Amino acid sequence: MDRLLAEGHTVVGIDNFDPFYPRAVKEANIASARQTPRFTLIEADIRDNAVLGTALYKSAAAGGFDAIVHLAAKVGVRPSIDDPVGYQMTNLIGTQNMLEIARRLGVKQFVFASSSSVYGVNPRVPWREDDSGLMPISPYASSKIAGELLGHVYSHLHGIRFIALRFFTVYGPRQRPDLAIHKFTRLMLEGKPIPFYGDGSTRRDYTYVDDLVQGVLSAIRYTATPYEVINLGNNHTVSLAELVAALEEVLERRAYLDRRPTQPGDVPQTWANLTKAGASLAYAPGTTISGGLGSFAKWLKECR
Repeated sequence: MDRLLAEGHTVVGIDNFDPFYPRAVKEANIASARQTPRFTLIEADIRDNAVLGTALYKSAAAGGFDAIVHLAAKVGVRPSIDDPVGYQMTNLIGTQNMLEIARRLGVKQFVFASSSSVYGVNPRVPWREDDSGLMPISPYASSKIAGELLGHVYSHLHGIRFIALRFFTVYGPRQRPDLAIHKFTRLMLEGKPIPFYGDGSTRRDYTYVDDLVQGVLSAIRYTATPYEVINLGNNHTVSLAELVAALEEVLERRAYLDRRPTQPGDVPQTWANLTKAGASLAYAPGTTISGGLGSFAKWLKECR
């Protein structure tokens, strides 16, 4: 959003300020955007087609939309196990509503935030988009696969270019407070124990937010094909134990571990093959884990 505004574009944002984490955090994240008249915020729920449609039709009357970037979702693998119906309602019905709005308003570019969780426990790493062996193990993951397939329907029937971007563990300034890097950093700065699940061998492909934003911007401008699924990751895995060690070095603090059993729904590893992203979007992430953690820690300290 901030990058689009900086480039001179007009942006309409939608948020229902779901209480999954505090509204004040979300308000702080959009504070800079609200300083420009080229940004409009609509407070609405993507599950409410009537309210959402009315608000967006009014905004479209001022000049229409070139693209929809659909990032809204109920997030988190573990919480989805406790609320599978809620996740399907938001992530699938909400996506259906946004695609219907695109159809009715004639918006021909639709970028969808999917997830690396769709690969699940597929052992063939690094994961490729053309591997049909998706093995999701959470309701959240299944809702993202359903969204990708729904996009294919609208691309085929209505000529909407649909680009599904499979995000791999995004971190950096403004990261959700429930995610590991944010939670670990905050607790370590406070001298408190961090929740440490399993034996530390699980691995993640951590993607710095600035790299990911570049990929999203490229997807907005992509025109080569009517439908694509593309990984956006870092193509480098880091174990949980290595992550904690890197945070200790960046923060110059010792981590105290609150050891817990592996959580249901957690996959043993994520790892993105970026061949397609490089060829289709000129995507080339350049942020190392130590550099990204340093930037994140600096931001978090300034926010405290």
